[in-house]
Amino acid sequence: MIVDTETIDEFLARRSADVEEAVRAAAAAEIMPRFRRLAAHEINQKAGPHDLVTDADRLAERYLTETLGALLPGSVVVGEEAVHANPATYEAIQGDAPVWIVDPVDGTRQFVRGETGFCTLVALARGGVVLASWTYAPARGQLAVAVRGRGAFLDGERLYAGPPAPGRDLEVATSHPDYTTDEQKHALLGLWTDGVAPRACGSAGLEYLAIARGELDATAFSWEASWDHAAGILLAEEAGGAHLTLSGEPFRITGGNSLPFTTARDEETARRVAALLGQGPA
Repeated sequence: MIVDTETIDEFLARRSADVEEAVRAAAAAEIMPRFRRLAAHEINQKAGPHDLVTDADRLAERYLTETLGALLPGSVVVGEEAVHANPATYEAIQGDAPVWIVDPVDGTRQFVRGETGFCTLVALARGGVVLASWTYAPARGQLAVAVRGRGAFLDGERLYAGPPAPGRDLEVATSHPDYTTDEQKHALLGLWTDGVAPRACGSAGLEYLAIARGELDATAFSWEASWDHAAGILLAEEAGGAHLTLSGEPFRITGGNSLPFTTARDEETARRVAALLGQGPA
């Protein structure tokens, strides 16, 4: 059994390629054969029409749960669909064991529509700290990997977000209004101001990848489900980015955050966006 962070570091040094292979294999076996081939009975709603689940989500998560658990004895898996079936499963994120946090298809709506903007997200965390992450966009042939303290890479190329270009409006991807409370809507309206160009977000994982690549300036999200954020936040961090909640503290995957929160290309941008979220409209 893994007993300390040092041995997890050793695991990552030895088996990171095996994790990559597991992520690719799950997509090849369960996701891509259903891409643009979903039958109506393979698509269901969870909380509502904007919250979809497909057979690809369920079967890919099952594949990853079995494979990742076997790769790292003593670890547990927290997957989006497992938590939907049994919310108590989520509590493992706050435990002492290493945790695989899995979103089998992030961007299910895009997947259902036959668009390429979806990905598989896997993060390895312990004690509320994300140690490594894998972001795989199978329809685009892209795999991004981050290991805490060792950088972020896309298909083997080092990622560096860098600061936004001066004099240009900040592009900020924001939560869909259907997933926000009235108070959060008010906070997000703070972004509708000069010098900022807000837009609705797509797959959260791919928005974080865009930040790490320096293609998007920031996000402003109003929900804290760790499977949507854990992998991408580490990816952005390791590319030089930063994240802040409304309280001015970094986002915690264990929950209890002051929302909305922002992740940005650099700390200065994160502070600017957080300040606008804290003000709301006049």
